[in-house]
Amino acid sequence: MSKVLFVVPPYSSWGVEVIGTWPPLQIAYLAGAVEGAGHEARIYDAMNTEGATFDDIRREVERHRPDVVVAYDYLPVTGAISTAVVPAALRALALAKAVDPAITTFIGGPFPTFRYQELLHDPSGAVDVVLRGEAEDTLPELLAALAGGALDRVRGIAFLRDGIVMATETRPHALDLDRYKPAWHLLDWSLYRYRIDPPGRMASILTSRGCMMGCSFCSHRAFWRGDWRARTPEDVIEEIRLLAGKYGVESITLIDPYPTSDRARWERLLDLVIAADLGVRLLMETRAEDIVRDEDLLPKYRKAGVVHLYIGAEAGTDELLAALNKGNDVNAIAKAIRLAREHGIVTEASFMIGHPTETPASIDKTIEVAIRMNPDIAVFPVLTPMPFTPLFDEMKDRIRVFDHAKYNLATPILEPYAMTLEEVSVALGRCYMAFYAQKIPQIKALPDGFKRRYLLSACKEMMAAYGKHFGHLGAKMPKMHPHGEIHPAFADS
Repeated sequence: MSKVLFVVPPYSSWGVEVIGTWPPLQIAYLAGAVEGAGHEARIYDAMNTEGATFDDIRREVERHRPDVVVAYDYLPVTGAISTAVVPAALRALALAKAVDPAITTFIGGPFPTFRYQELLHDPSGAVDVVLRGEAEDTLPELLAALAGGALDRVRGIAFLRDGIVMATETRPHALDLDRYKPAWHLLDWSLYRYRIDPPGRMASILTSRGCMMGCSFCSHRAFWRGDWRARTPEDVIEEIRLLAGKYGVESITLIDPYPTSDRARWERLLDLVIAADLGVRLLMETRAEDIVRDEDLLPKYRKAGVVHLYIGAEAGTDELLAALNKGNDVNAIAKAIRLAREHGIVTEASFMIGHPTETPASIDKTIEVAIRMNPDIAVFPVLTPMPFTPLFDEMKDRIRVFDHAKYNLATPILEPYAMTLEEVSVALGRCYMAFYAQKIPQIKALPDGFKRRYLLSACKEMMAAYGKHFGHLGAKMPKMHPHGEIHPAFADS
């Protein structure tokens, strides 16, 4: 039996953690696989423990003296944002090695799957083995192989032998996802909170894995190799029952990139959630064309507790959507937002900026489209070339930032031909201020009730975080208030 410590390093970026803290789902899955194979597993989440530092990780290693320490390239709110956590993960693994050089260190996730050579050759010497791809079956086999040294027989890993990188055969994806169970009992559930009114305990789940769409900026297609597999609705509802009943979870984010791909399966899941009547709020994302397809099902969405729907609009013109290989059109996005709103679901849409052909005028157009589509919440991620996506190869000559910790969708990485990186940052702030200057009065005009309270609290969280992210730009940045903290439109809310 091995003692395995999973560490979630103290990484933070403006955006993903503004509205809450989510449990490290992928780590929980791996810990469940380790326990299922008879090993001892422990999770230390420094990302969501207030005030936690790398020194706390070092003390955790000293206290528990694990045989193996595992880190993962993953932000709990979404699998689409990868890469940014890798530098912090390397530092955490290096700390484990400093405490005891005999500790074996593993790292997994999207970036390690594709860039394992540079991780294994990193000067820190922090990584012994890279987990490539889906790792619930790989990790127990690897732990068993460590004792005998027969790593070559473990599919889905990479390691160094005499200074040479050895990459084993790619492991096929599992077809039965119902057999994977997260080790929820290893988490400190007091850490995971949704801050938006009504606040409460938050969890995230995956009802499916993968995406067959070809968006050039997203890590999902590359990591999941273009396939899509789903859990049975019956297994999903049992997990929701467990989270609500045993762990007191009140809000659950479905972090699947594409949970609605199979309409019949999705409707069956909605029916089971409605019948269970657990009172859990559901937040989710899916593709705009599926919302349009499901117009007749939207009453079930709402009855099942879907209160918040995220749609990746990404661009305001069909031409730019095509350039990003998004696979839909502006009319479908606008209709999806309208339909969801008509059924009482809070809509959130993202509008990317920072494409190489971006100009101040094109950003004004993006703001105009966001205001015209009128989602309840708009976010403006910066187009970011994750280092293993088609976008990275297409735009390599425009990349100016190579610190992967900044690959967080909130920091400009690509330099447009007609703008500097700083100008993109300033324009990003302008997107938020222009949209919310007209949105907040709309929200305040809503009748008192769930939606008004929900949106006001969401906007307050976003605006409070705004100054922290953009403050370094000083006078160039649109101001929220003459003295700081909050937009004046919130007065008397």
